[in-house]
Amino acid sequence: MIVPPGSHTTFIGKPSTPEEWLSYLYGKVPGPTHPSRQYSRYYEGEQQKLAFSQMRYKAAFASVFQEWRDNFCGMIVDATNERLSVDSFRIPGEEATDKDARHFWQRSSMDAYSNAVHLEALISGTSYVVVWADQDGEPTITPVAGDRMAVCYRAGSLWELEAAARFEMDAWGRQQATLWTEEYVYEVAYGVTEWDKGVSSPNPLGKVPVVPFENRARLVGDPFSDLANCIPIQDAINKITMDALTASEMAAFPQRFVTGIEIQEDERGNPIAPFNVGLDKLLQAEAPDARFGSFEAANLQNYVTLIDMLVQHLASVSRVPSHYFLVNSNTAPSGEAIISAEAGLVAKVRERMLHFGEAWERVIRLCFAVKRDKRKDAFEMETRWRDPEYRTEAQHVDALLKLKQLNVPEEVLWSEAGFSAAQIDSFREMRKDDAKEAAEVQKLMPQPEPTSPLAQQGKSPVKPPQGNAGNANRKINEAK
Repeated sequence: MIVPPGSHTTFIGKPSTPEEWLSYLYGKVPGPTHPSRQYSRYYEGEQQKLAFSQMRYKAAFASVFQEWRDNFCGMIVDATNERLSVDSFRIPGEEATDKDARHFWQRSSMDAYSNAVHLEALISGTSYVVVWADQDGEPTITPVAGDRMAVCYRAGSLWELEAAARFEMDAWGRQQATLWTEEYVYEVAYGVTEWDKGVSSPNPLGKVPVVPFENRARLVGDPFSDLANCIPIQDAINKITMDALTASEMAAFPQRFVTGIEIQEDERGNPIAPFNVGLDKLLQAEAPDARFGSFEAANLQNYVTLIDMLVQHLASVSRVPSHYFLVNSNTAPSGEAIISAEAGLVAKVRERMLHFGEAWERVIRLCFAVKRDKRKDAFEMETRWRDPEYRTEAQHVDALLKLKQLNVPEEVLWSEAGFSAAQIDSFREMRKDDAKEAAEVQKLMPQPEPTSPLAQQGKSPVKPPQGNAGNANRKINEAK
């Protein structure tokens, strides 16, 4: 946890100095009691509360069930995140944009870490990305968790940042803080305990190089987690499941009774159990009036029915299909049924793509700003995502072949087929190589005979005059 310097004094109004900005933004960083910490625990399955119906049951079974887990929160978030995969970036009319953006993307290992940015935003509500130049002047994309950064939007704007601060701590407990504004960058090095002893330098970008990724952003209020409405239902499921486990321990085994025998007592007057009851024990008594019997075992089906109902509510709230929860799964659903059931989840994913895609476009524009490229102002840039809908290969290819009949370009079909931008580039090179090889083979084949110049110009050649064999013979005879 970052600790603000104790010597800093409070201020009134808008921050004007780097120390005041750091103090103000540090107050916006989520603390240990922030709801985002709770969401993270539920995602990891570390929220176990052992909610027994009675305190005596908790005292008896807490140690038995302390490692028990039945958590759906992680699956709810992963069902959305696994379909969020950035494919490429493009500006209409510029082929080089995709290659340059892919270079920035691959250089910062964002193929893997972009998934972490989405995941953190889905869990806690907000995550961040910082774009800055490395020692070689190349843009570097750095993901930052929501509990280590805070931003301040310009008054009246939903996306323009006025300032941003990042607070870090190394393995030795030393604190470090970085502040970005449009005019300067202010850094407090590791081990420096006072924020007024930082180093300020001009901001060469002229803008705050931080991009927030906000989940379910609204015009008012803060973004919130996908788990915000799921946690109460998850707690209820845990409670009913714990009751079922307790009942299985206490009442699922049929309790036996015996009548007509004399009860023995110890020296303190406490009754002594006449039998050691167990699955492998046979009960017998010498008294002629002894009667044995057993109580009916507890029926756990009621707990199962209630849990299934709560899980269906959880599926409705989260828009995750019921077959993900294995509810009513006596028979496997057909392919058409699965596609229909996943329509809500796909629509939810596409809505996340809309907002996350805009954030990634700002990231790429910042990368071009680091390179001082004119495309830093390419607001028509678009993020291309992988298809979030799962379909059979036969259905997908059949749909693409129908699009081919509408004269859709092949590169568009390749993209819709799920091939990455790198694979499509390799396809282009392969087609060029195939064309060169075909031309070489054609040279080895028999060549057609050359035609006259008039034929090459599309005109009929003049035929040579045909001889008159009769006149020639007549002239020969007359000469004789």
